[in-house]
Amino acid sequence: MASGPAHQRIEVICPQCGNAQSEPGMVVSTACRACSFHFQVKDGKAVGRTEPTTRFAPDRSLEADSEPEPEPSKPLSSFRRPDPPVPRPQTFLQKILGRNPKPRKVVCFDCGIAHSTVGDAQSSQCPACGAYISLKNYEINDRWNRRIQTRGDVVISKAGAVSGAPIVCHHLTVLGELAAAVDCSGDLVIRSHGKIPGNVRCEILRVERGAKVEFLNAIHATEVFIDGQVSGQIHCSGAITLEKRAKLSGLVQAARLIVKQGASHSGSMQIVANDAGETADPDKDAG
Repeated sequence: MASGPAHQRIEVICPQCGNAQSEPGMVVSTACRACSFHFQVKDGKAVGRTEPTTRFAPDRSLEADSEPEPEPSKPLSSFRRPDPPVPRPQTFLQKILGRNPKPRKVVCFDCGIAHSTVGDAQSSQCPACGAYISLKNYEINDRWNRRIQTRGDVVISKAGAVSGAPIVCHHLTVLGELAAAVDCSGDLVIRSHGKIPGNVRCEILRVERGAKVEFLNAIHATEVFIDGQVSGQIHCSGAITLEKRAKLSGLVQAARLIVKQGASHSGSMQIVANDAGETADPDKDAG
């Protein structure tokens, strides 16, 4: 510090090393010129610091253990209703089948119990036996020889071909080649030519106009609609309808045969009991 007149200065002794040095009379604290020890001066005498020079950080553990205060609730007027979900674009499969994802019936592969599920679900679980049920849709655009088991829908495009491995699904639409066994819980729609060597089971069989199909094994269906050329053995618990361009050859077992003008059937016809336990006259519905 700046020096003053001699009568205003005092002599202080360092409490650390004992060095004596001259300081102004108004001095409060100073540092020893010999050992650099910092000390205070009270009443003209040097004393060591009585207050600690190190500060400790506060303990944060108590703050971490304490629960944060809840935020004040917002007034109801600030509530904003979420935006409605954006509808998904229709896939090629949905465009072909022309169906919306509405709730539908699903039949278990293991126990055969039916239950309902939403139309766009990817999987389900049987409420009776707990079995996993795939609801995946397939669109086949090339050669395919692996088994398909789903309660979803399958489309075989014009460039697709399925051979050997069976198909178990809900709806099946054939635009390409099919040479495999088929088990559909819904519709089997055929719009192409070819031979089908495997067994065929479905609810509704539709052979579209211009299609030519030869079934090498028996067909089991609830209803049959034919507008193309079909040869094979058909077992139908309901009615078989032959549109005006239809040509059917082979053994037919059905509750009814409806032949529209221009259609033809060659082969034997056997009337079976329908769901009501009645038999129908084949000539009654023939056109």
